[in-house]
Amino acid sequence: MLNFIFTIKNYICTKKRFYSIMMTKIRTNTRTVIPYKWELIILLWFAFFFNQADRQIFNVVLPSMRNELNLTDADMGLVATILTLFYGVLVPFAGFLGDRINKKYILMASLLFWSGATLLTGLSTTLIHLVLLRSIATGGGEAFYAPPANALISEYHEKTRATAMSIHQTAIYAGIISSGFLAGYLADLFGWRIAFYSFGGFGIILGIIFYFRVKDSKPAIDSAQNAKGMPVLKVLSIILKKPTAILLTIAFAGMVFVNVGFMTWMPTFLHEKFGFSLARSGFDSTFYHYIAAFIGVMVGARFADKHITKHPRIRGIVQMAGLAFGAPFIFYMSKGNSIWVIYIALTGFGLFRGIYDSNIFAALYDVIEKPFRSTATGLMLMFAFVAGAAAPYILGVLKPTLGLANGLSSLAFVYIFSSICIMIAVLFFYKKDIVK
Repeated sequence: MLNFIFTIKNYICTKKRFYSIMMTKIRTNTRTVIPYKWELIILLWFAFFFNQADRQIFNVVLPSMRNELNLTDADMGLVATILTLFYGVLVPFAGFLGDRINKKYILMASLLFWSGATLLTGLSTTLIHLVLLRSIATGGGEAFYAPPANALISEYHEKTRATAMSIHQTAIYAGIISSGFLAGYLADLFGWRIAFYSFGGFGIILGIIFYFRVKDSKPAIDSAQNAKGMPVLKVLSIILKKPTAILLTIAFAGMVFVNVGFMTWMPTFLHEKFGFSLARSGFDSTFYHYIAAFIGVMVGARFADKHITKHPRIRGIVQMAGLAFGAPFIFYMSKGNSIWVIYIALTGFGLFRGIYDSNIFAALYDVIEKPFRSTATGLMLMFAFVAGAAAPYILGVLKPTLGLANGLSSLAFVYIFSSICIMIAVLFFYKKDIVK
């Protein structure tokens, strides 16, 4: 018996050593082909892909879910609003943790939690189930992704910050487009529940891969610059002394308000106005917009990285232009009686939205020191998503009276307001606030 036990023990130890050697070889070979800083972008890209894809499922299958569960437009708007609000409330805590503990484990736990909640959302039968699983659990899990992810990218990418973050940003567009079509297609064939099961399951698999492939976050070079032991109020005071950071955050809140309202209700608008299937509504509402945004985000990032040395305020200028030129396209986005007019407006809106997106966090990090970037990201996201949380509910309530087309077009004025905020920052504060 003892010989048998020792045999089993030696076998397990041998397997562990073999696995350790193989993982070391795989990491070494991978680094030879792809530098780790870009491997990190690939891994985070897929995580962000599922982050956005899981969020878009609800918007695409909204009509089918609403009808099966006997809910109202206001009920569905409420589910989206609570998710956004819950995300906004929790995201600053993610920022604080990201500056204090290992970012790798925050990201892995976040991915596993929201993916599990997405999978379980497919079991919902009442409004309460949707609020608990979709709004609170999914929104809560997603809240802990963006602050540590963007801060981790900035640790490994200094001179390529805008480019790396823009590549990461394209996961939003790919996730929403893919989910926009696949979730609608699965819902048309098998019912809306299978879409939640599918995307949630793949996200859990990716969370396991994260454990083996993502490295620990880098420690602060100087303990005096480490936020770990610094009181929260002291960190907040450092961030809030930067007017540029405040104005960028207000502008971002306006963009999120527009984006959340657009993503929630545009598929329903196309479904009801043109009688499209759920698959086509989900695809058409996202494809033209986000393909153009993909182009915009890469152009904006490369332009900003190229000119940042000579023009320190260039990131803010790029963002301001994106919002200002995107506003007219938003206004006409739902006004046309021809679907081709709407496609052109969606494309223009997407192009300039991408130009704005290319420097969201890169611009913020221009004025925030490295040890406080996760916290600053969390605060920025909190304010933006708490403000943006109202958009789906407001449009849902106004839909029977004002009309969904007028509600969507009115979002253009929010873009104009956000552009003015960044213009003020660029003209009066940006140069003074830039980190030396």
